Amino acid sequence: MVQGALREDALSGKTIVVTGGGTGLGKAMATYFSELGANVVITSRKLDVLSETAKEIEKKTNNFVLAISCDVRNIEDVEKLYKESVDTFGGVDVLVNNAAGNFISPTERLSANAFSTIIDIVLKGTANCTLTFGKKWIESNKKANILNIITTYAFTGSGYVVPSAVAKGGVLTMTRSLAAEWGKYGIRSNAIAPGPFPTKGAWDRLLPGDLAAKFDFKNRVPLKRVGEHQELANLAAFLVSDFAGYINGEVITIDGGEWLQGAGQMNGMEAIPAEMWDYIEKTIRENNK
Repeated sequence: MVQGALREDALSGKTIVVTGGGTGLGKAMATYFSELGANVVITSRKLDVLSETAKEIEKKTNNFVLAISCDVRNIEDVEKLYKESVDTFGGVDVLVNNAAGNFISPTERLSANAFSTIIDIVLKGTANCTLTFGKKWIESNKKANILNIITTYAFTGSGYVVPSAVAKGGVLTMTRSLAAEWGKYGIRSNAIAPGPFPTKGAWDRLLPGDLAAKFDFKNRVPLKRVGEHQELANLAAFLVSDFAGYINGEVITIDGGEWLQGAGQMNGMEAIPAEMWDYIEKTIRENNK
């Protein structure tokens, strides 16, 4: 069981908005932020799910959690999200762009609408939230920070999730671009690129039936395990805290080494049994004579 990494009051006095905060990694981050004393706002399109999550977090942390229904693709919803957050807590210090959508499919099977749906949620939605919050911060001369949740294939690319890869790649570029442009306003912009962190709902949708068991992602990870939600929550809490005040424009990978395992040309040779290496070494020596 992974423990929380920061002191109990590390986020006291901060108000943090988490998009996609009702389930999965968003819920894990929101819970830990609340444990650390933050005022937390969670948002997604499903108010019933959000309300239940808010109650769960409040019961665990004894801190009020504001649940607001918001479709990040709709700029009017995003503006309402900002206003209600400020009206309730007096301001917003941190925006965590976590809302996402995905399809696992051969790209040629995707309709134009399916492709644009993912782009709209992941890239346009992140841009809507970032611009809405960022403009307000700049107008009021408020120091704040943005944390974007991307993925390791944002910088490598990946087949079968092309719309997501394109959108997350755009978010990665926006993270670095705004770190350079908005740093002068005291607005930091960073990102986390998670590897496999199982969330039952998402993984069941993406890999239905027994596919999740067949594609056991921990076999791709050098540490031979998947991530625990608290591990990502620990990293997120640090990055949005004042402890990370000089970190700007950084993208931190938390994947147990998975993407490096896939990137190394010869890394697949871990499948060779130990006894086979003696034969390989002998063959190489003979060929080199």
